Amino acid sequence: MEFSQFRSYQSGDDLRLLDWKMLARSGRYYIKQSEVETNIAVKFIVDASKSMLHKEDALSKMEYVKVLVASLAYLAQSQGDAVGLFALNDQHLHSVYPKVQKQHFNRLLLELINIQGDGKWPQNTKNSGKLHDRTHKELVFFITDMYEHDCELEEFIKKLKTLRNEVVVLHIMSSNEIEFNYKGDLTFEDLETGDTLKVNAADTKKQYLKALEELISTTKDTLLANRINYHMFRLDAPMSEALQLFLKKRSNLM
Repeated sequence: MEFSQFRSYQSGDDLRLLDWKMLARSGRYYIKQSEVETNIAVKFIVDASKSMLHKEDALSKMEYVKVLVASLAYLAQSQGDAVGLFALNDQHLHSVYPKVQKQHFNRLLLELINIQGDGKWPQNTKNSGKLHDRTHKELVFFITDMYEHDCELEEFIKKLKTLRNEVVVLHIMSSNEIEFNYKGDLTFEDLETGDTLKVNAADTKKQYLKALEELISTTKDTLLANRINYHMFRLDAPMSEALQLFLKKRSNLM
């Protein structure tokens, strides 16, 4: 229990909550109010690599993620949970370690606003151990587009799981990535490397969709084998599902 404040005794209050020291000093009856100290830390780890700047209808994945994280963090903070934010690429690391206070929540929002997609996901994540606490209950959201060069994201995610936490991967994709609703001859550019690839949409669509389906299926199976939850979110879909997911996972840890 964490002390909150004193208030005057009112008829019907539990007499066990009376503060006898205040009575001795002031001659008046006061109730000592307390708050239950949270035992859950909710951490948001954001993939801040440049591929997260991919846009659909003028909305980038990074912009979508910022609104998503702000919404979930507000809900967590309102529940009395400690909230923290980490965003990384091979150029920068943003760190806001979990706390409960409202002032801390405002700092988290400011740091969230300042995140810029840049570079790639770091190949070496030796410091990933600092992103979670193996001694306390945690709900960890890793938010990413799962764009990787050599399984670096998959390996990072697996290291996040402990016996005392829930890890949830929120995979952010646009509808044009999912449905490949392009036409004609196209030139795709890798946002992280600058490499380009020329394709014909009609010739490529079937092969692309099959490869995407296999990739997502393999990813789900790998995460499930490591007791990690996976959920896909589309840029054109509402965020209400994410809020329901948060409440469900939080209740699992209580």
